[in-house]
Amino acid sequence: MTPPSAAGALSSAPSAEVALLAAKVAATCRLLNMEGILNYSGHVSARLPGQDAFLIHPFISSRASVGAGDIVALDLDLRPLPGSPAHKPPIETPIHSEIYRARPDVQAVVHTHSELAAAFTVADAKLLPMKSHAARWSSGIPVHPDPSHIETAEQGRELAATLGRHNAALLRAHGGVCVAESIEAILIDAVHFEENARAQVQALAIGPLLPLTEQELALLERRSNRAQHVDKLWRYYVGLGLSRGVLDGGEDLLAAGVPR
Repeated sequence: MTPPSAAGALSSAPSAEVALLAAKVAATCRLLNMEGILNYSGHVSARLPGQDAFLIHPFISSRASVGAGDIVALDLDLRPLPGSPAHKPPIETPIHSEIYRARPDVQAVVHTHSELAAAFTVADAKLLPMKSHAARWSSGIPVHPDPSHIETAEQGRELAATLGRHNAALLRAHGGVCVAESIEAILIDAVHFEENARAQVQALAIGPLLPLTEQELALLERRSNRAQHVDKLWRYYVGLGLSRGVLDGGEDLLAAGVPR
């Protein structure tokens, strides 16, 4: 993955830092495509360090082959930053910009058109915490009532309001959105979110649901080491992607995990 040639113009951060972040955004797209979580649609973004601006892959690039040089840089009004490639961003980019505007703590966003996530918005069922890593969503997973594409700033603000202080939301008959503290963490959360939804469907086929209780979730949160977990799984998925030829290894992504 070739870093953007004008990466230094995209941020006050060092150009190497921006180039690596662009490579990680592209790698996350490819890895989530490998896992079947992104397909021809859905998108990943990462906030530029310390800025009201972010990196996102373009509308037309395949999620299976997007490279760091394709990644566009936008401010929160969706204006391209100097040095950004002249590519059209995804139609639903206001999902990202308005969440970043409302949530300064959020450093990465993923929106998927997961059929499994959407199924929980068209059935009389609530997505519950079924696996240990679902402690990430112990505060709840609200459902946004707008089933259409989130194409305007107003729609983005409405979705951000639905999300509130939670770490995930479902979109009615549409898909889901997760937010996290880093691009590495958003990859892991997207995988776990899908796993948790699948576990609920599987458990229901066996018998009555016994989701994790509030006490169990609190215990899991107290005993978790999120940074270590995210780092471990980031290295696992990057290694898997390299071994399968999904990633080309243009950046040393394995050496650039989350500090332990």
